[in-house]
Formats: sequence, structure tokens, C-alpha cells
Amino acid sequence: MLSRIAESLFWIGRYIERSDGTARILDVHLQLLLEDPWIEENLACRSLLSVMGTEVDEDAEVTRSDVLTILAVDRNQPASIAYSLNAARENARRAREVVNTELWEVLNTTRARMPRKVASDKVHEFFTWVRERSALAVGIVESATNRDEAYRFFTLGRSIERADMTARLLATRSLTEASGPSWTTILRSVGAYEAYLRTYRGVPSAQKAAEFLLLDRLFPRSILYSVTRAEQQLREIEPRADRFGVSDHAQRLLGQIRSELEYRPVIDLIADLPTHMDAVQKTTTAVSEAIRQRYFPTNDVAAWVGENT
Repeated sequence: MLSRIAESLFWIGRYIERSDGTARILDVHLQLLLEDPWIEENLACRSLLSVMGTEVDEDAEVTRSDVLTILAVDRNQPASIAYSLNAARENARRAREVVNTELWEVLNTTRARMPRKVASDKVHEFFTWVRERSALAVGIVESATNRDEAYRFFTLGRSIERADMTARLLATRSLTEASGPSWTTILRSVGAYEAYLRTYRGVPSAQKAAEFLLLDRLFPRSILYSVTRAEQQLREIEPRADRFGVSDHAQRLLGQIRSELEYRPVIDLIADLPTHMDAVQKTTTAVSEAIRQRYFPTNDVAAWVGENT
């Protein structure tokens, strides 16, 4: 497969997943700001923007409206939903010869219908729409794409981005300390609440909820599942020929963070959750760069402000 097409498919997967993950994070935290009068809005909004990799003027007062504008509808902000959906469409255009027609139509229509402003009473409806459009795009790929290199690069991008976005969501758990989102709220935000109840059959506790989102091998939005799936896609793209160790740098990085999560006690992970989630984000950035150098070496770095460098 041409390097140009492989890179476009990789970033289509990442951008679709990024728009979905950003919508989920914003939906949880903007609703929390509305429901809890004790949260200091400026601090909470600044913290959320920081987690999403966006800095604002130190002297400015940041409100939920500012967050919605910056992270949802600003077409020039690399961390925003609008930017991600537009970038997914542009990458699909560059790889039009291999992109499914239905997927192209979904991305094209979604970009065209993306609003430039969201009314305060339509915020949840907007985030639901973003999630539905992302799910539709992924569903088309899953149901109508050959399991060839095109599919693997798309899935590789999605898996890396999902690990990153779940890590960001978990990092927001401590943004507002005692007033932060409950574990029930976080589980619901990633569609994990019912799966959690079927697994643990009880009210979410900090340890079990974190364990589920970090380490569950069967839930597709857990960090461990996403990292493991990314490793699998890399192995299928280029099966190992060496007899000793792992020569691929991206696989090695993914294996290291997977082992760190699997073998460290859950209680230790929870005790310093932001630090561990920052490590996951740094790993996804390093993995993305390793993949770029290995498979897309002639192209410029395609990154976003939220990636740690």
C-alpha cells in the first residue's frame, strides 16, 4: 500500500475516534458544571482544557461557553470536534481510491452539517449527534471493508486514539477533586456502565471502575484492550521475521505500557491516576511518531496540540 494512503487511513481512524472521545468528555464535564454549583467554573474549565492539550490566556476568565467553543466548534483548534471531523474528511478525500463510498458520504455529510455554534439547550443533543455520526462511520468500516492493510491502518489509528482518549477521560477524574465526576458518570460517558454492572454486579467503586476502564481485556474501550488491539494490528501489518525480541519500536512501546498497566497493582494506579494516564498519553504520541517514521517517512508530522511532545 502507498505510504500516502496508509497514512490517510491511519489518521481517518484517529480523527473519528478523537471526535467521539472529545464529545464524551465534554458531555460529562459540561453537564457536571451545570449540576454542581460548588465547582469553581474557571478552574474546572482551565483544567479540562489543559487535559485536552489547550492553553488559554492566564488572565482570562474561562467559562463553559468558552470550553464549548474551543473544544467543539472551533474549526481552527486542533483539539476540537469540528477540526477532527473536517480532518477525517480531508484524509478520506486524499485516499478516495480505497475509501468506501458510504464512508466518504458519511464524512462529507457530517462535515457539511457541523454547526458553527451550539445553543446552550442543545449541547447534549449535539454531543449525541457527534457520537452517532462517529459510530456510523466506524460501523461502515467494520461491516463493509476487507480485512486488509487498509482496514488494519484504520483500526491501528482508532486503537491508539482510543487509548489516549480513555486516558484523558480518566485524568479528568481528579480535575475538581471532591466535586469531580463520579465513577458512575465516567462509566456512563464511555458507554461502560451496563457492561460494568454485568461484570461486577454492584454499585461502582473507585477501584473496580478504574480497574474496568484500565485493565478489562473484554471491554473495547479499556486502555488495555485498545493497546493490545494496536499491537495486534502492527503484527498483522508486518509479521515478525526476527527470532529474538521485538525489533519494531512502536510494538516495543505498546508492549512496555501494556506490561506497566497489567503488572502494577490497581491501587497504585488509582493513587496517582493523572501521572499514569499522562504516561499513557506520552506513549501513544511516541507510538504514533514511531509508526510515522516506519511507514510514512516522507511525510510531515500529523499531530494535534493535545499530544505530548
